[in-house]
Amino acid sequence: MHYEGKIYRPWTEANSVLIQTTLGCSMNHCTFCNMFSDKRFRIRDIDDIFQDIESARRFYPHVESIFLIDGNVMAARTDFLLKIFEKIKATFPECQKISLYSGLNDLRRKSPSELKELKHAGLSMAYAGLESGDRVVLERIKKRMTPEQALEGMALAKEAGIEMLLSFIFGLGGRERSKEHIVETTKLLNQMQPEQIAPMALAIQPGTELEQEVNREEFILPTPLQILEEEKYLLENLDFETMYWGDHGNNIVSLKGMLPTYQKQFLGQVNNAIATNPITQENVIQTFSW
Repeated sequence: MHYEGKIYRPWTEANSVLIQTTLGCSMNHCTFCNMFSDKRFRIRDIDDIFQDIESARRFYPHVESIFLIDGNVMAARTDFLLKIFEKIKATFPECQKISLYSGLNDLRRKSPSELKELKHAGLSMAYAGLESGDRVVLERIKKRMTPEQALEGMALAKEAGIEMLLSFIFGLGGRERSKEHIVETTKLLNQMQPEQIAPMALAIQPGTELEQEVNREEFILPTPLQILEEEKYLLENLDFETMYWGDHGNNIVSLKGMLPTYQKQFLGQVNNAIATNPITQENVIQTFSW
C-alpha cells in the first residue's frame, strides 16, 4: 500500500483500513490548519488506488471498515468515486462501512441523485469540518463557507441518507468572540442535527496563519475557563439526538456517548471541572500539535 506525505484520519476511525484516494485538500487555505501544507491537491490515478485496495486485501484477512483519505475526497467526480466503492465491495465483501472526508460545500456541488448513488454504492458516512456556526469566525478563518451553505450541505446529506460527523473547535472565536462563536455554533447544530459531532479544543498549529495572528496579538487565545464555558453552553442547549465524540486529546474533559442520554452527566462533569480543575486559573490555553 502506498501513502504520500503526512497521513491523517479521525480518531474515531482507528480500526479502519486507510486508502489514499486524493492527495491534500482542495481548499487548503483555512488559517488554523496545516494538515496538508506539504501537498498540492490532486486525485490519484485510479489504477494506483485499485492496486492499494488489492494490496490491503492480501495484508488484512478481515476488514469491516475502510476510510478514504486525504482531505475532502468528496471533491472527486461522482463516477470516479463509484468505481472506487465498487472495487472495495468486490474486494472486501465483508466490509460494513466506507467513510471519507468531505467539505459541506463538496456536498452542495453534487446533485441529490449523485449523493443517493454514492449512498447506494456503499458510502456509509462522511466527516466534515464545520469549525463554527458564527459567520464572523468563518470569515476570519477563511473557511469560504457561510452558515447557510453549511445547512444546505447537511440537508443534502440527510436527503441521501449519508450519515454525517461534524467537527468544530472550542475557542476558535478567540478570547473576544467566545460567546458569539459558541452561541451561533450551537444554534446551527440544532438546525443541522448531524448524527455525530466531534468538538475539540483549539490547538495552534506551527506555521499556520493563525499562529502568525497569535504572535502579532491579532488573535488573543481564550482561557481554559472559556473553553469549558463553551462546552457547558453547548451541552445546556443542544436539543437533538447525536453521538458526542468529546474525547479528543486536546479537550479538557474527555466525554463520549449518546445525547441526550448522557447529556446531564456530561454537563455535570464540565461543571465540576469549572469548579475544581486548577487549569481554570490559567490565563491562556495550552495548545498542542495534532
